[in-house]
Amino acid sequence: MKGVISMSLKETERIAIMDNLIAKRIKQKHAAKQIGVSVRQIQRILERYRQYGVNGLVHRSRGRKGNRALSQKKKERIAGLIKTHYPDFGPTLACEKLHEVHNISVSDETTRTIMTAEHIWTPKKRKVGNIHPYRERRACLGELVQLDGSFHRWFEDRAPACTLLGFIDDATSQMIHGRFVDFEGTFPLFGTMEEYLLKFGKPLALYVDRHSTFKINRQATIEEELRDKTAMSQFQRAMDELNIELIFARSPQAKGRIERLFGTLQDRLVKEMRLLGISTMSQANRFLKEVYIPKHNAQFSVLPKDKANMHRPLLPGNDLKKIFTLQSKRMVSHNLAVQYKNSRYQLLPENGYRYTLRNSPIVVYEKEDGSIAFKYKDKNIPFTRIVKNIHFNKPVYITTSKDFSERRVNIPSLTHPWRQRCLAIT
Repeated sequence: MKGVISMSLKETERIAIMDNLIAKRIKQKHAAKQIGVSVRQIQRILERYRQYGVNGLVHRSRGRKGNRALSQKKKERIAGLIKTHYPDFGPTLACEKLHEVHNISVSDETTRTIMTAEHIWTPKKRKVGNIHPYRERRACLGELVQLDGSFHRWFEDRAPACTLLGFIDDATSQMIHGRFVDFEGTFPLFGTMEEYLLKFGKPLALYVDRHSTFKINRQATIEEELRDKTAMSQFQRAMDELNIELIFARSPQAKGRIERLFGTLQDRLVKEMRLLGISTMSQANRFLKEVYIPKHNAQFSVLPKDKANMHRPLLPGNDLKKIFTLQSKRMVSHNLAVQYKNSRYQLLPENGYRYTLRNSPIVVYEKEDGSIAFKYKDKNIPFTRIVKNIHFNKPVYITTSKDFSERRVNIPSLTHPWRQRCLAIT
C-alpha cells in the first residue's frame, strides 16, 4: 500500500503490541493492560489490524466532523448576536450573556473560537511579568480586607467619571462591599466605611495603599521625632480609635487581589450597567449591592481554610458619628478665642471652665456638612463666631519675554555726549 498514513504517537505504539499479540508472545489480557482498554476492545482492534494493516489502527473518526459539532447556521447566529449586542465583550462574558438572555448554551472556548474566526476578538499575547514573592491567603473571613478606590468612566459617556470604593476579603476573594462616590476623599471613605461596619462589623486589618487619604507621607517633624510619634491622617486616626490595624502596601502587586478585582469590574460591571441603562450613582449603588455583588461572589469567591468569621461587633463606645469626623487640635487664647479655618470663634463655657480653658488645647470636630463643635475632655463647649477673616492676595506680575521685546533698552552709542569724557573746568 502506497501513501502517507497520519498516526498519533499513541496509535504508533499499538503496532508493536499487535505484532506481539499475533506472534503469541503476549496474551490478550496483557495487551489490554498495555493499551489501557478492555479485552473485548483488544479483540476488535486485532481484527481491524489483520484486515486493514496499520491503517486499521487509525481512529475511524479522524477527518470527520464531530457528532456534537455546531452547525454553520448556529455559528452564524451566535456571531450575529455578538456583533449586534456584545461587540466589545470578552468571550467568557459574551458566553454568559448568550445563555442568560438568548438561551444559547455553548462553552466559552467555543465562543472564543467563533469570535476569533469572525475577527470580533483578538487573542492577547501573554506578557512575561516580573516575579513577585507569593503571599499565602489569610485563613479566615474578616482577618484581612483589602480596600482601594478606582477612578474610571464607569458609566461611559452617559455620566461623568467617578470613583468606586471596593472591599475584598483576602481569604475568600469575596467582594464584601462597594460604593460609587465622587472622589476618593476622607468623607466619602468615612461614609463607605460606616456602611461596612454597620453591616459586617470590624475586620482585624485593612490592607490599603499609600494614598494621602490613608497615610501622611511627609517626613516627620522634630517635635514628632522627639515624641516618637508620626502624624496620622484622619482615616488612620479613625481606624486607630476602632482598633482596626492598617497595613500599607508598598507596590500595586502587593495588593494584587483588589487590583485584579477592579480589572474585572471595569470589564464586567461597566457592560452590565450599559445593558440596563444605568447612568446615576444612586442606581449603580443599588444595582451593585442587590444584584452584582451576590452574582460576582457566587462565581469568583473561594472557600476559606477556616470557617470562622473574624469580624468583631461594634462596641457601645464606638460612636461612629463622632469618630468619622475631621478632628484637629487648636489652642485657646487668653480671652477664650479659637481660630479655625480662616475664622475666629469665641468660646462661651460655663463658670467652672473659664479659667481652665485659657491657653489650653481644645479639639475641633467638623462634620461633612461643614458644622463644627468644640470639645474639651469630651464636653461640648458653646461658642459663637466673632469674625470671618478674609485674606486678599496681592496681585503678582509676571514678566515674559514678550514684555522685554516690546520695551527695549536703548544703549547710547560711543559718540553720544553722555559717553564723552568730562573735562575738568579749570
